[in-house]
Amino acid sequence: MSNDSEFLWYIPNDTRPGHRGDDAVENHNSLATLTEHARALEEHGWKGALIGTGWGRPDTFTVATALAASTRTFEPLIAIRPGYWRPANFASAAATLDHLTGGRVRVNIVSGLDNLAAYGDQEGDQAQRYGRTKEFMRLVRRLWTEENVDHDGEHFGVSESTVMPRIETNGGRRHPKLYFGGASQAAESVAATEADVQLFWGEPLDGVRERIAGLKALSRKLDRDLPPLEFGLRITTLVRDTTEQAWADAEAKVAEMAKGSGAGWSDHRRAVAVGQQRLFDLHRSGDVLDDNLYTAPGKFGGGGAGTTWLVGSAEDVARSLRKYQDLGITQFVLSDTPYLAEIKRQGNQLLPLLQG
Repeated sequence: MSNDSEFLWYIPNDTRPGHRGDDAVENHNSLATLTEHARALEEHGWKGALIGTGWGRPDTFTVATALAASTRTFEPLIAIRPGYWRPANFASAAATLDHLTGGRVRVNIVSGLDNLAAYGDQEGDQAQRYGRTKEFMRLVRRLWTEENVDHDGEHFGVSESTVMPRIETNGGRRHPKLYFGGASQAAESVAATEADVQLFWGEPLDGVRERIAGLKALSRKLDRDLPPLEFGLRITTLVRDTTEQAWADAEAKVAEMAKGSGAGWSDHRRAVAVGQQRLFDLHRSGDVLDDNLYTAPGKFGGGGAGTTWLVGSAEDVARSLRKYQDLGITQFVLSDTPYLAEIKRQGNQLLPLLQG
């Protein structure tokens, strides 16, 4: 796999223990525990981690800041929502953290449904929601790259706004990368024009190939004025010493999920988005697709990256990830539980097969 690929992990950032089958230990979400995860990521070859967001979870930006302060190379991929943040407030916070960490900030813009009323926000229909997201992303990028910004839009306005400190250009990096997900037509229009990285859930190779071709065509049709869109994969990777052990463990995990109807697995219970529904429907095509894409978790509401898993030995899973890379995927956000043990196992066994 080529060196331009980057491998990140996942930190669920949940007040409830036992997320997706994780060890339900005391102080699972304490600064000491989360710092242990972040430092393990540094020590075992990972670039950083996506940190989950949503009302009812700890504030994601605060967690990211604490972890960045306790590490040297760890890059937080900070999930944030337009509406929870206003563009200038967010642009300033992110620019400050980027400055303090020497350029380690990444941002995942989330437009999925949330308990908006709890923090005084409201949204209209899908068109309005993605219209606001599009405007948020465009304005944040302008605030990072321009000075004395004036903007009078449908959702946001600023006057003579200059965010300080200024973000330092480093090689081709002009500002923190903006990651984005979503499979609806409205979401893909936002990704095609505003995102730096489009994240896909763990769909079969043919589905990802079609989505990449469609987004590239849409970028041309909508006259994208940014560098070419990059593509990422957010998926569960269940790695064991042997293929047989991996499948035995995967089937045992799904059996446990079935007992509790997937309780503790899904972050996406409130509403099923287009991309999530595509994942849930995959198991109708078979429990295993491609070489080792396990869809059975979706029968029990796996949710998001917990819906489909790549299962096998490190060699099996690396082979499958290379096939995604051959389609044009360069950003990988992997995970499995127990999170800390798997950071180490997959960092030691899987990453060396993919890097270099």
